[in-house]
Amino acid sequence: MGTINLLYKNEITITDKISVVIPTVGDILENEEEYYNLVGLLTAAPIDLMVALNEANVDFTSINDFELFVILLPALQSLDTHNVLKDIDLSKFRLQTRGDSGVIVVRDPETGAVIDRVVHARIAEAIRKLHGMTRDKRKPIDKETQEYMLKRAKEKASRKKKSQFSNLEQLIVALVNTEQYKYNYEETLGLTIYQFNESVRQIQKKIVYEHTMNGVYAGTVDPKKLSQQDLSWLSNN
Repeated sequence: MGTINLLYKNEITITDKISVVIPTVGDILENEEEYYNLVGLLTAAPIDLMVALNEANVDFTSINDFELFVILLPALQSLDTHNVLKDIDLSKFRLQTRGDSGVIVVRDPETGAVIDRVVHARIAEAIRKLHGMTRDKRKPIDKETQEYMLKRAKEKASRKKKSQFSNLEQLIVALVNTEQYKYNYEETLGLTIYQFNESVRQIQKKIVYEHTMNGVYAGTVDPKKLSQQDLSWLSNN
């Protein structure tokens, strides 16, 4: 999914009955914790929840993203999804089999909206795009590697619980007080989360570029070792 046409959109069409909302920063701040919890659940790959799956005696390498979505569905059904999935009430969705194939899908009997493996993948991809997220594609090559990954994930989860939660509000305060950011507090609330995240990404890229160029001029950075991307802060990469 490319960046074209997302800058001024307020939704991404997935199917004729399902769309992903592009909320404003102000919308998210009304219930930030629940919003990002929902984003995390809808975009989760098994490797992201390997610790929780292990505690439930589920091998994270044995299921795919859609099967994880089905496992998470009861939790999702208790959440308000209007800031992520337009006009969709997941509490009304039920597990069904498609025809004689035996393929499991999630369907709303009232509207006929269906989430299958392909639709779920498109929903997750759209949400990741809005937030600059990438899917973790790592796979353990053997049991020993899998156990090591699980151990590291448990340690990381423990540290995260002890660390201070870094929220959107704190990021806004930091940016408004940064010279490269051109919006005030009120204007920021009206930005879509995609516009905001892309602004953050571009500012970070420009700051790195400026520091790199300062190093070139000072003679501490060898320009011959820089790529073409390093030589411009306007690229999309």
